[in-house]
Amino acid sequence: MTPPKTPYGSEPPPRSTLTRTLGVMDGFAIAASSTAATTSIGIGLGVTAGVVGLHLPIIMLLAFLPVLGIASAYARLNRSEPNMGSGYVWVGRSLSPWLGFLVGWIGLVATVVFLSYTTAVTGSALLQLARLAGLDAVAGLTLDPDSTAQSTALGILVLLAVTLTAVTGLRSAANLQKYLLVFEYAVLLAFCGYGLVVGPHPFSLDWLNPFTIPSGQALAQGLILSVFCYWGFESSFSVNEEVRDPADASKAGLITLFTMLGLFLLGSFAFQRVLSQDELAGNGAQGLAFLGDRLADQPLAALPLIALTFSAVASLQAGVIPTVRGMFAMSRDRTMGPLWARISPRHGTPAAGTLAIGAIAAAVAVLSLVLPKIGDVVLASVNAIGVVVSLYYALTALAAAARFRARPLTVVVPVLSAAVLLALGGYLCWTFYTSADHFEVSPDNGWFMLACPAVMLLSGIMAAAWAKWVRKSPYFVTGRGTDPDAVPLTA
Repeated sequence: MTPPKTPYGSEPPPRSTLTRTLGVMDGFAIAASSTAATTSIGIGLGVTAGVVGLHLPIIMLLAFLPVLGIASAYARLNRSEPNMGSGYVWVGRSLSPWLGFLVGWIGLVATVVFLSYTTAVTGSALLQLARLAGLDAVAGLTLDPDSTAQSTALGILVLLAVTLTAVTGLRSAANLQKYLLVFEYAVLLAFCGYGLVVGPHPFSLDWLNPFTIPSGQALAQGLILSVFCYWGFESSFSVNEEVRDPADASKAGLITLFTMLGLFLLGSFAFQRVLSQDELAGNGAQGLAFLGDRLADQPLAALPLIALTFSAVASLQAGVIPTVRGMFAMSRDRTMGPLWARISPRHGTPAAGTLAIGAIAAAVAVLSLVLPKIGDVVLASVNAIGVVVSLYYALTALAAAARFRARPLTVVVPVLSAAVLLALGGYLCWTFYTSADHFEVSPDNGWFMLACPAVMLLSGIMAAAWAKWVRKSPYFVTGRGTDPDAVPLTA
């Protein structure tokens, strides 16, 4: 008698399960490391200041409002249907399987791009530390922290190490994240708090006036960049099948979001108290290290750079974890290949997928060598991720509105949040399109900046078509994700 067919062959795979060991603080550690406040402050604030000038506090506050609406949608959907696929599952069921797949795909490609440029940022930070320690050259090669090639090569070694750590399980990963976070936040609070008190530039109410931002394009781009800074709070929802109580994922996500708001506002005010607009814009990718140099002498001045390094390392690991969980959910629906659903019998984690994500991110990091400077890589990546993340946040909010439409009061906030993010992303794409008349691989070229998110979305549409008509995934028939306990997992 022929055995029943399973999703990935004729033989029923052995049963294995993901381990439910995490609590609220573990989820917070993973989500906070994914959001990477220290990296966002150290790099993102300077990049954003180059767009909006001395309006960082109001931009961070305005961007928080729609993201908070998105967070409430995530929390409500998570209570209704806890699934590590999160937006991919919720949007597919409530709106459309095509849109749901696109949400899952965006999460994958955005994280891969994030990991690739964070790999370079990590290497750059390590090179800066080496130069501070007096090591200016190795084997005749002069160390250059702004060299994409050197930074990427060193960062890939770090990416390999943290990927191997993520394979061993979320418990060990979360424990590492906690120690790194304690050091990062202590340094942030100390230096930003001190800068807030002693900075030479006086407080100005204009910092809180969005109407004096140079242009509508600057406002839209600044808000998109700020949304990117908050991106990652939803990582706690990607591990909701590995927490003891799925409600803990919602608590961890909201705690993370409010923590980020406090840190970003503190960092925004401190940066503008200590640094001029030209200094902020001119030291974008090295903003936190420059702040440290202005506030202290060595070796204390190196502490912000060390914190930035720790944050980059933590976000590399934290970026791998939720992405692999999302791919795991897609794989058990047969919208992605069987590799992503393989569970390590030793560690109880999707080890093969974890290694695959690390390898793909390393390959994309090598491709980014077409941009010779770290600052260019950061600016192009952050803008592209900001646009696509705004789209998948908006779709998840609309999924919540559709699912809970019988309760009108719960619909208003997610719909407004989605409308704001879609309007911002659409307007920014339009300004990119109209700002250039030729294509050039440069973050100053609007067509290139538009091409980056466009490639992410078009590749998702092609992958969805493959899943529907070649893999013949039932997800595109029902729009429902697989129940976590309904199928055996491949060991």
